[in-house]
Amino acid sequence: MEALLVMTRGVVMQADVLVLGAGMIGVSTALQLQRRGRQVALIDRRAPGEETSYGNAGLIQREAVEPYPFPHDSRMIFKVMRKGGIDVNYHPLALPRLASPLAQYWWWSSPSRYARVAREYSRLIEHCLSEHDSLIREAGADALVRQTGWRTAFRTPSAMAQGIAHAERLQREYGVEHTVVDGAELGRLEPGLRHPMAGAVHWTQPWSVRDPGALVASYADLFRQRGGHFVNGDATTLAQHGKGWRVTTQDGVIDAEQAVIALGPWADTLTRRLGYRLPLFVKRGYHRHYTMRKPLSMAMLDAENGIMLAPMNRGLRITTGAEFARLDARATPLQSGRAEVAARQILELGEAVEAASWLGARPCTSDMKPIIGPAPRHPGLWLHFGHAHQGFTLGPASGRLLAEMICGETPYVDPAPYAATRF
Repeated sequence: MEALLVMTRGVVMQADVLVLGAGMIGVSTALQLQRRGRQVALIDRRAPGEETSYGNAGLIQREAVEPYPFPHDSRMIFKVMRKGGIDVNYHPLALPRLASPLAQYWWWSSPSRYARVAREYSRLIEHCLSEHDSLIREAGADALVRQTGWRTAFRTPSAMAQGIAHAERLQREYGVEHTVVDGAELGRLEPGLRHPMAGAVHWTQPWSVRDPGALVASYADLFRQRGGHFVNGDATTLAQHGKGWRVTTQDGVIDAEQAVIALGPWADTLTRRLGYRLPLFVKRGYHRHYTMRKPLSMAMLDAENGIMLAPMNRGLRITTGAEFARLDARATPLQSGRAEVAARQILELGEAVEAASWLGARPCTSDMKPIIGPAPRHPGLWLHFGHAHQGFTLGPASGRLLAEMICGETPYVDPAPYAATRF
């Protein structure tokens, strides 16, 4: 047993803070608290980085200053309703339960409200690289990271023109940097392309990670090397105990003055048991790896189809968009199969590496912003989830903000837009 967990009263151990959830958000929070002298116990049912944090596109997205809104274009809504694209799928039986949060999601996505959401959302994104950078260097994980950006590629000139206009607006409003690559140059840069493309927007600031789960695991190793303790346990056993909190783990009972719920898509289960009704829902997503004779030099989004093609250590990872379904519903990898067909139109793909597609879930809120801050009715309890598509990107930056709040420091970013009380 590491020194930070002090054995008291036989089988009960004591820490300063319990962090429930060992994905990118939870591990980053634990490290940021540890930097501030807190004794932290990190609890999860699985090893760090094996759930949602494993299955993303591996991008630290400095350009992702605007979250994904609910479409207000009637043609797009009709396309989604008839399941006419690869980027969105849904389970009809899940819609009654999802109706309320999705209606709020649509409401917050109206142009006037969305503009405010994006401004508040971007204030965390702008710190994602610097906060990851310090942890990457301290964890010795530089070999996993490439600081070359990624591309949005377009099949048609009309889509290319719209993509360039979007990139130029983001540069004007947020300082997001990019370069434009024409079709001929893209073909020279990516000899693995078998189909001529209209061109691409190269987002030059983001970083890519060749094994997202391994990066989370390296952060967790750093946490343990510095005296932190990771324990397998069931977060749903969290309960108030005296003036603090208690959780049961495989190593025994752990008490702490404060606790952080960083359970991603599983946060709703625990917060509901504590009496909270937050507008949470999940977007499920799939990925599968493929061999390639001529690998891509960097991650590339097939814009018209909404699929990300990301070079990974295991092969080319093809990720899908969003599937609206119950968290525990059976896998329906329709999008994954269609994504493979679309990818083979432009790339010389080899065989699939896995027998079946991987399935994960993104934790979302109706207003597209994460929930970061104190639980309104429970002293010593902190909420840290709802990062949707950008949990991997925002982990260290968001973890720093919460750690500063817990430790009574002046927050480096105004936390008010992310408070649970906004609902």
